[in-house]
Amino acid sequence: MKIIEFILNLFTKKETIIEKEFIMENQITKNFTLAELTYSDTAKSKGLDNTPSEIEYKNMKNLCENLLQPLREKIGKPIKVNSCYRGKQLNEAVGGSKTSQHCKGEAADIEIIGMSNYDLAIYIKDNFDFDQLILEYADNLKNDKNSGWVHVSYVSSSVNRKQCLTINKKGTQLGLIK
Repeated sequence: MKIIEFILNLFTKKETIIEKEFIMENQITKNFTLAELTYSDTAKSKGLDNTPSEIEYKNMKNLCENLLQPLREKIGKPIKVNSCYRGKQLNEAVGGSKTSQHCKGEAADIEIIGMSNYDLAIYIKDNFDFDQLILEYADNLKNDKNSGWVHVSYVSSSVNRKQCLTINKKGTQLGLIK
């Protein structure tokens, strides 16, 4: 009887650990929470549920552990996350790509206040493993160094592509273009 109780306790404890991971205020890493990575004004205003699955949660955790948290520690300044996880309905509501890595929890749109988004993108390119790095809508860097944002993704299930793109009024171009 004690063996059965022991086995049942193991399963119960495992379920408790998994349930704990999905508390929205959960601290994923030292400086990033699940609530921060899933927050969306659009989801809030439209009443959309933006709760990730366990797989999407694990992808966000990998993104934080392998890219966002180390970046935060190397730069020494807070990272503003404009968008990270977007469920299918939210992604449609904001006009995101149907193949967006945001929907998998693998991407974040970020900025560091006081640092040029171009400089941030170059720093990530030169110092981190990533799948995709996009300098988006940074058309006014001469007047506003925080013009636009930096989209960065990380995948742990395959080899990261290290693809660099610029998206702006001129369209999509290969490389990081100032």
